[in-house]
Amino acid sequence: MRQVLPTTLVMSDCTAALRQQLAAHAAACPAQAGLSEEFGQLLDAADNPFLRQRLAGHFTGSAWLVSADGQRALLMHHRKLGRWLQPGGHADGDTDLAAVALKEAQEESGLPALRLEDGRIFDLDRHWIPERGQVPGHWHFDVRYVVRCTGSERFTANAESLALAWREVSEIATDPASDDSLARMARRWSGRETS
Repeated sequence: MRQVLPTTLVMSDCTAALRQQLAAHAAACPAQAGLSEEFGQLLDAADNPFLRQRLAGHFTGSAWLVSADGQRALLMHHRKLGRWLQPGGHADGDTDLAAVALKEAQEESGLPALRLEDGRIFDLDRHWIPERGQVPGHWHFDVRYVVRCTGSERFTANAESLALAWREVSEIATDPASDDSLARMARRWSGRETS
């Protein structure tokens, strides 16, 4: 018979795993150590930081979605924000942000053969989301993971994007029009691929 654990224990285990991932990321990427600490502090929030209703700031999960050869990344022209970004979205209560990143990449790209690269945090980004309709402005604490396309690269846009496009990682890294965090991830990926 399968034992059902109380929600608080499951949440505690998952947040402990995320806390370990953040510590490992801080060690591997010292430039983001301070940000890792901020994300760790969010885990201590009295109200659930994995829910979008927490307008003081909440976790999101994103995918640095790369081609099988690692030379290109799939970007989406975000309908609400009007910018080219990586696929990603709200956790909506899911404490496994790597699973959130993979799910969002699948939903937003329509690509059938995606896999989580290694489950380690690839990048962190804390960014402001402006007020929209009834939702006031708020902070996203975005945890990013590498997701690799292992099959067909024929994508299908969904309602969240105006367009999708495969772009050369080297172009993203040097394009002055690239979002700062995209350019940072492209530079980090380029360094990782050559090392």
